[in-house]
Amino acid sequence: MRRLLAEQGLDVGEEFPKPLTAEVVDAADVVVTLGCGDACPVRPGRRYLDWDLPDLSGLDIESARSVRDVLRTRIGKLIDELVDVGPSALATPR
Repeated sequence: MRRLLAEQGLDVGEEFPKPLTAEVVDAADVVVTLGCGDACPVRPGRRYLDWDLPDLSGLDIESARSVRDVLRTRIGKLIDELVDVGPSALATPR
């Protein structure tokens, strides 16, 4: 994973994956999960997006790059949508 991010000019430094806790969800307007489904905390008034993507750990480097690129595209579209929509329209039922 670090290699894939480094190829994009991103340095994760000492960062590491963190659990999706109820406190994190409470602080969010939009919650994006990667294949979490119903196992993740759900709070009313939040917008939930579950992007079911393959786990990178079992993929060869080219397949992992493909997943990275799909994720990057989805993130870009979400950013564009959030900038265009503004905070009042973020909350939608799951």
